[in-house]
Amino acid sequence: MRRRLGPAALAIAGALALAGCGGSDSGDNGSGKAELSAGSAYMPQPVSGDMAAGFLTVTNKGGAADELTSVTSDIAGQVTVHETVDGAMQEVKSLKIPAGGRLELRSGGDHLMFEQLKSKPKEGQTVSVELHFAHSGPMKVEMPVKPATYTPKTGH
Repeated sequence: MRRRLGPAALAIAGALALAGCGGSDSGDNGSGKAELSAGSAYMPQPVSGDMAAGFLTVTNKGGAADELTSVTSDIAGQVTVHETVDGAMQEVKSLKIPAGGRLELRSGGDHLMFEQLKSKPKEGQTVSVELHFAHSGPMKVEMPVKPATYTPKTGH
């Protein structure tokens, strides 16, 4: 003897089947887009000249890679992106952020250079920056100014 499902039971079964396809809680969300967030941001207080460095981590929980292409800040005439290769820093047009990975800008490695400072940020202040990416929209980040000798315990 076969039983027939009523319309309500069919609707519930269909909704459950579709819900299983969503996968929004999986690491890459199936969207094929980058999902970027920034953390561990800081700037060591500049000690001389009109330049300062900046460090942060950009995490990508999405299923597609992206690139950090530029950074702007009201405190500097320009902010450039640098990579460090064999102990030598060089300006680059962009830095890759892999899908499901991270871009770590840290002391002794890849980093930001704030050039032509309009004022020297002091320890305890916060510097606002805007990160620009190849595929994602811009992201504002608040960067606390730390002592010139600051070394993070984790993350950098």
